[in-house]
Amino acid sequence: MDYTDRLGAEPVVIVPGEYALWRTERLNLSIRKVNGSSDPLRHLGWEDSEAQSFTTETDCNGIVWENFATIHQAHEINEIWPDANYHST
Repeated sequence: MDYTDRLGAEPVVIVPGEYALWRTERLNLSIRKVNGSSDPLRHLGWEDSEAQSFTTETDCNGIVWENFATIHQAHEINEIWPDANYHST
């Protein structure tokens, strides 16, 4: 079973072999391949419609937490993968 089945939603953006983003009414889940790392978890993201900017914090376990609005996420996706042509909804 893959994430599409688990979430009951198709991804809103896919960068083959590198990145995928699913958005549901309750959850925003993105998965990004980590180049050269043995750690399978790159970061956790928290989508907040009231976020004024894209921010990151590292918790006591060394995990990066991102806080962003959908427009910030769209900007990051399009900056890294311009061919994705992703727009926030």
